Order: sequence, then structure tokens, then C-alpha cells
Amino acid sequence: MKPKSREIFIPGPAGRLEAKYYKQPKFGSPVAIILHPHPQYGGTMKNRVVQLMYNLFLESGFSVIKFNFRGVGKSDGIFDNGQGELSDAAAALDWIERENLDYSQCWVSGFSFGALICMQLIMRRPEVNNFIAVSPQPNVYDFSFLAPCPTSGQVVYSDNDELVSAQSISELDNRIKNQKGVEVIFSKVKNSNHFFKDKEQELEETIKKYVEQKTALI
Repeated sequence: MKPKSREIFIPGPAGRLEAKYYKQPKFGSPVAIILHPHPQYGGTMKNRVVQLMYNLFLESGFSVIKFNFRGVGKSDGIFDNGQGELSDAAAALDWIERENLDYSQCWVSGFSFGALICMQLIMRRPEVNNFIAVSPQPNVYDFSFLAPCPTSGQVVYSDNDELVSAQSISELDNRIKNQKGVEVIFSKVKNSNHFFKDKEQELEETIKKYVEQKTALI
């Protein structure tokens, strides 16, 4: 029988945020939040890649939450060009940590615009142990704030991404590689586009392998 998630609302800086949440019964379970793509281009927590990551974390033993940024779905507020969305993400992280005071690890993940917010959030939250950034857009957004990148993680990208240049991914990889003390794995999904159309299985396997490796010691 598949575990049942709860449809909930959590308090956010601009009002309540619509969310979906699953709490693991096991004491000391790790926690994860998942951040969706750009609200002005149709991004919601129902996005296929977001749902894939949500299910993967759930099945990997995490208590996990995904939510709609302000102004999306039933969430209050209006789009705030990233600043407000970062505050929303921080509120979701606060909420899941309060619900799971015994958590063993704290992960942040995001897809596309959500990957940007994910990377900004880990700069502010030293308790985050790991991150997964799927299809970041370093040719669109400035990632120079990763100075240094504070925690290890995985960047998943497509080799046929129509929205992201291969050079910008390579430059991001080189920037992080030169930093001591963190290991950020850059994982390529072959023959896929920005949204991993028809490549969901390969994407899932790529992320699952990384999560299993990093949670084996919990």
C-alpha cells in the first residue's frame, strides 16, 4: 500500500502556502523540501519532475514537503521575482524542521527556477546537509553567490537542454570544483531536454543513486 501524503497549508511570509507533506513514522528520519519551476512559466508543485523527486525522497525514507510558491495554486500572495520565493522556501524548511525535531539529515532540492532558490537557500541555512539542483540555469541567473558553496550536493543537467548552454554548466562546475571541502557531483542525463521529456526514468535513476549513496550511513 502506497503511503498517503497530506494536503496542507503552512504559514508563509505572504500568507498561507499550499503544500503536500508526508511524515515518516520512523524516528530520526531525514527531511527534504522540493522547490518547483518558475511560477510565471507554469511552474507548480504538480510539475512532473517535482513529483518524481517527491516520490523518490518519500520512498528513500525521508519526511518530505513540496509546496506552491506565493501566488501559485491556492498559495496567498503574488510573484516576487525570487526574493519572496526564497522567503517562502525558508518558511517551508522552518516548518518541516519543527515537525521533525529528531531529523538526521536536511536536504533541499529544486528544479529549474527551483534549483536557483535551492542554491540560494543553502547559502543561508548551515543545517542543510545536502542538495539536489535539477536543470539550473547559470546562463539566465547569476550563481556567483556560491562563494563558497557551503555544502555538498548533486547538480543534474541535460546534454540537449534548449534553455541552458553547455558552457554555462561547465563554468558552474569549474567554479565549485575549485572550492575545498565540498563535493558537488555534476550528473548528465543524455539525450534529454530541459524538462527531461521521455527521460524521467533516467533522471530518477540518476538522483536515486546519489540519494542512496549519501543516506547509506544514516
